[in-house]
Amino acid sequence: MRCEFIADHPDFRRLETIDGIVIDLRYVGADNFVGRDLYGNLDCAWLHHEAATALQTAAKWLREHHPQYRLVVLDALRPHRVQEMLWKHLEGTPLRMYVADPARGSIHSFGMAVDVTVLDADGNELDMGSAYDEMVEKSHPALEQKMLAEGQLTPHQISQRELLRQAMFHGGFRGINSEWWHFNCGDPVVVRQTYLRVD
Repeated sequence: MRCEFIADHPDFRRLETIDGIVIDLRYVGADNFVGRDLYGNLDCAWLHHEAATALQTAAKWLREHHPQYRLVVLDALRPHRVQEMLWKHLEGTPLRMYVADPARGSIHSFGMAVDVTVLDADGNELDMGSAYDEMVEKSHPALEQKMLAEGQLTPHQISQRELLRQAMFHGGFRGINSEWWHFNCGDPVVVRQTYLRVD
């Protein structure tokens, strides 16, 4: 399905209808690793309704347990055509490991993945030890204990990540090994086989 027609499809829900989140989509505008606006006129402020409900649950848990904090959504629905642009941008570099091969498809393109972090009471992002979309080993949840032992991450930074994970896990999301900000809703294999991809 083309992204231009998403507003008419019952499977998808607008981010603005999710209580307790802040929306700051980084591929709108140039504040991203490509350095330019990737979404242009495309309206990408959507999630599949299952992921939207899960995100609302995560935001509610965070608000109840840490009322000074809010989840901020950095990316949600990412049309397949944009995924192809990211893949092409990283051609010939080892950084492609951070971007799903369009031949398989990104879970973002089904509206079943979200990139998030946490804002404090002043609207500042918590220190996670690396920036959103920073493609380095410090960003890998799987390497946190190694990074801690080497002094590249602090216990405080890891505890901030744990807080984010705790909130997202309460919503039913699962993280991945290479990006502290990325969370999938549902089984990626099932999503790719049975859910509607947005192009």
